[in-house]
Amino acid sequence: MTSFTESDERQALRREVARLAGKYGREWFTEKARAGEKTTDLWLEIGRTGYLGINIPEEYGGGGGGIGDIAAVCEELAAQGCPLLLMVVSPAICGTIISRYGTEDQKQRWLPGICDGTGTMAFAITEPDAGTNTHNITTTARRDGDGWVLNGRKIYISGVDEADNVLVVARTEDARTGKVKPVLFVLPTDSEGFEYRPIPMEIVSPELQFQVFIDDVRLPDDALVGDEDGGLVQLFAGLNPERIMAASFSTGLARFALEKAASYAKERTVFQGPIGTHQAIAHPLAQSKIEIEMARLMTQKAAALYDAGDDMGAGEAANMAKYAAAEAACDAADRAVQTHGGNGITQEYGMAGLLVATRAGRIAPVSREMILNFVAMHSLGLPKSY
Repeated sequence: MTSFTESDERQALRREVARLAGKYGREWFTEKARAGEKTTDLWLEIGRTGYLGINIPEEYGGGGGGIGDIAAVCEELAAQGCPLLLMVVSPAICGTIISRYGTEDQKQRWLPGICDGTGTMAFAITEPDAGTNTHNITTTARRDGDGWVLNGRKIYISGVDEADNVLVVARTEDARTGKVKPVLFVLPTDSEGFEYRPIPMEIVSPELQFQVFIDDVRLPDDALVGDEDGGLVQLFAGLNPERIMAASFSTGLARFALEKAASYAKERTVFQGPIGTHQAIAHPLAQSKIEIEMARLMTQKAAALYDAGDDMGAGEAANMAKYAAAEAACDAADRAVQTHGGNGITQEYGMAGLLVATRAGRIAPVSREMILNFVAMHSLGLPKSY
């Protein structure tokens, strides 16, 4: 039976990560982002302290924990105002897939760098014409002698400029019709024929988004991760952790926004007494507290199911958690801005940027509409609509 309270070890982990991230804080994070600089110092410190690869087996430099542990790290960083988007990608998606399906050589080659932060790995699945329809991806991999040649386009790929490698989702050429047969390759970002261009974004983030161009990139046979006929099972080994991490990313941001709003409401006086004495201010913040805690509990359930090996149960719970967390975060950010009044849209108070940051959670890594499709079909047994 799964407990609904976290272990003492998990709670201690949360406190340690919060303390570490608190040394950096939101101002530091925002300054880096606005200056076009990176948050490498924080990334490498959480790598050195063992938190970055906490979900990866110990023999490869990790902590031997589960997805619930890395999700807790992700949430606490965001709750201190330092959300690290690449945590969702490098240790959680790439680290999980390589841990599960990589050869011994591949694990030895890539996992230690993912754990200590010196070998960050990006993840490339989304394409300009496919969007959320993974079955329509057109990036192809064809055998050529004792290796592979890849061709294709990807979009909204996070942090390629900070990564040594990128885990690319392609399809074998003979699978252009019928069901998708995804294949996974680790592609070095300095490969000939691999180019990337930043996409101008409104979001204030040190991690950039890129358009990626893959033109006749030649890879050795051992760049293939897992079985070329492994199909969607291998891909989804990384996508459930992605949703769990996205949920924790959102609940962390939501907690940060709510904490700032509550602090402001306790101190700001306009008439008599702090504005937090008025129910028009207090009730929306209380509502956010409830919504955040419900989303966190669902995220914990999803992580527990995933770590217990229940992939189907985890799929449903991870989608629900990601949906609930994104909704809670959007509402918390909006209420935090409203609580601050005019100050809510100044750079000084740093609330308005959270509107875009939390809003991204409703879109990525999977849209709220696709989650509703999933729940309608798989949980309610309704006919497929897409």
